[in-house]
Amino acid sequence: MIALAWEWLLDPAHWQGPGGVPTRVLQHLGLVGATILIAGTIALAAGFYIGHTRRGRGLVVGLSGALRAMPTLGLLVFLAVQFGFGVRLAIIPTLIVLVVLAIPPILAGAYAGIESVAPATVDASRALGLTEWQILWRVEFPLALPLIFGGLRSAVLQVVATATVAAYISLGGLGRYLFDALPVQDYPQMLAGAILVAALALLLDLFLILISRAVLPAGVRVTRAPLQKKQPTERTS
Repeated sequence: MIALAWEWLLDPAHWQGPGGVPTRVLQHLGLVGATILIAGTIALAAGFYIGHTRRGRGLVVGLSGALRAMPTLGLLVFLAVQFGFGVRLAIIPTLIVLVVLAIPPILAGAYAGIESVAPATVDASRALGLTEWQILWRVEFPLALPLIFGGLRSAVLQVVATATVAAYISLGGLGRYLFDALPVQDYPQMLAGAILVAALALLLDLFLILISRAVLPAGVRVTRAPLQKKQPTERTS
């Protein structure tokens, strides 16, 4: 089966046209990018506020747990049918579902990172005359970057894998290879689609690792290295 899947991937016919691999990858990346942009805007703002003020943590932890428990495919079908988005506006329920999936890890990484900054460091910053805004962006944010990137990486991996469900309600992306092949039992195509999804997830994860190493100040990388052994979600339990 693996050999047949590789044959499918190496066939030049599958790399051309609107159904070709490059087009499907771009569609998949578009969904992932839009999702991370929306979820990141919401979750980072909320996470920074909670981490800096220490307010609303209990509510957010409970809400994040509830969002994680939602069945993605069931929620997608419910939104598409219940609110009449249907096939014509399938992008709306798809983005809602993926944003709901991406918010918890980004949010956890943001507020856990800000909260983990030593109180003595924050107090010293206040003693130097920094405003609360300056403390957040010039002191807490750089120190929290490792956990923030950890949350982003977790969200991206989950969204890349789950975005395949978009094909269930007629959208494009790599999920098309799975849902189109299933009714006709074209298992080599299904396996090839799964390989492409896994490869895309690994490449994006590697890209984020390189970005995090490039933007993280050297001093922060050294002082925060022990904290990277824990995942953001572990720090919230």
